[in-house]
Amino acid sequence: MSNGTLYLVPAPLDFGCDEQAPLQDALPLGTLQKAAGITHWICENAKSARAYLKRIDAVVPLAAPLQAQQITELPREVHKKGDHAGQFDARPLLAAALAGQDMGLLSEAGMPAVADPGSSVARAAHALGIPVVPLTGPVSLLLALAASGLNGQNFAFVGYLPQDADGRVQRIRELEALALRSGQTQLFIETPYRNAVLQQALLQTLQHHTRLAVARGLTLANAAVRSDTVKGWRAAPMPADERLPAVFAIGR
Repeated sequence: MSNGTLYLVPAPLDFGCDEQAPLQDALPLGTLQKAAGITHWICENAKSARAYLKRIDAVVPLAAPLQAQQITELPREVHKKGDHAGQFDARPLLAAALAGQDMGLLSEAGMPAVADPGSSVARAAHALGIPVVPLTGPVSLLLALAASGLNGQNFAFVGYLPQDADGRVQRIRELEALALRSGQTQLFIETPYRNAVLQQALLQTLQHHTRLAVARGLTLANAAVRSDTVKGWRAAPMPADERLPAVFAIGR
């Protein structure tokens, strides 16, 4: 019996938001059709995975009822701390694929394994000879980069900045120095309720000629992207939104 395929299934970017965009506006029909045919899943959170499958079912009927879907959560330490360092062995989670079943990998928003857990599962699939197929859907980092006007030929995603004030300021200065010296755009994210704190720290710490871009609520009806020098931001402040996920970028 041949192995099944591991599909990386993107999710809409409205997780945790007050309003949800129509699913077919954020994801291609082909992605929804493929997802609807999968019955075995690996995810961050089973509750949010079921909610997403319910939304898919309203557009493309699921191959099996929601209660019959086989959903396995990544361990809590992987969910909370990430699995990008390569220390978690995800091979046991792929037993169904070794038995010939297609499987889906989900994160709570966007593309799994990009700014979210899941890389350990893709890595394990490769080790086991299971094909890995990413499906088309929204990736907030690339959408933000494209809209920022910053360097899209040389960029880096650096995850979250430190939460303590001194560590955050030091990290901002390090990233700014790298961006100004090399021209490499630096992208990072934050939990929405800390957006205002991070934005304030950026405007207080960055040099006036450094360019700052903030892209929030991407793919939603109330999406907003602003890219300006820090001097321009200070002259015409834009309040941070602590309800919408945001991507921050700095460059020259």
